[in-house]
Amino acid sequence: MLLDTASLYFRAYFGVPESVKSPDGVPVNAVRGLLDFIARLVQDHRPDQLVACLDADWRPQWRVDLIPSYKTHRLAAEATEGEEEVPDTLAPQVPVIEQVLDALGIARVGVPGYEADDVIGTLTARATGPVQIVTGDRDLFQLVDDARGITVLYPVKGVGQAQLTDEALLREKYGVGGAQYADLAALRGDPSDGLPGVRGIGEKTAAQLIAQYGDLAGIRQAALDPLSKLTPARRKNLLAGSAYLDVAPTVVRVATDVPLPALDPALPGEPLDPMTLEELSTRWGLGSSLDRVLAALAG
Repeated sequence: MLLDTASLYFRAYFGVPESVKSPDGVPVNAVRGLLDFIARLVQDHRPDQLVACLDADWRPQWRVDLIPSYKTHRLAAEATEGEEEVPDTLAPQVPVIEQVLDALGIARVGVPGYEADDVIGTLTARATGPVQIVTGDRDLFQLVDDARGITVLYPVKGVGQAQLTDEALLREKYGVGGAQYADLAALRGDPSDGLPGVRGIGEKTAAQLIAQYGDLAGIRQAALDPLSKLTPARRKNLLAGSAYLDVAPTVVRVATDVPLPALDPALPGEPLDPMTLEELSTRWGLGSSLDRVLAALAG
């Protein structure tokens, strides 16, 4: 099981009231919410291995070089250059989350120059057995692969109600399989990531074109062929978007060759550092949330 950790703690932050605080009055809603997520995931799915994947670089320069608008709108207006806008009461909770994961013995990994998605893509590519990815980010649907047992748990309401995303669900909802999802995403674009897409091509049209021509390369070839059945408007828009389509696939597709550090992904049955964990629990008032994680691990 691979956790898109930032995606989950952002959801926890907005899903758990800020009135959940440490003994000295500091909000710990993201910390406790994420612990509750992990407890529920371990309890419900019993993974053999669990890795918390992190954004060491939430907006890698190599992606920005290809599409300068990539995630531009998420930049903090008054923050250090290149820093992501994060709610004031969430940012201080992230180091606490990392310390708690370390004390529990849950593997966490982030690699400079790469997003958590890329870490997940690389770990998925290396996996020899089934993989379950937990994320609120649809971009990772591109990794779904029934033949390899790769699915995505997409939280609908918390993680107790999560959409189990496999090839059948992707075809039902988007009209494409996992291997085609990145092409669909490139064509339609994504305002939340600063990807403009191709003018006039939304999700349904993108799916129709992929069904007709197989993939993005086939669609672009059809745009160059005056005898293809593309409408004049779609042909014009695809050709006008050529510069974008030259680079979009590289930006949209997750990396699968990230140089990962050594890590032990085995799910711990007990805390790696009980003394530090106890100190963290007392300092931050982790209470029943931590107890639920420990019970789930021991189970």
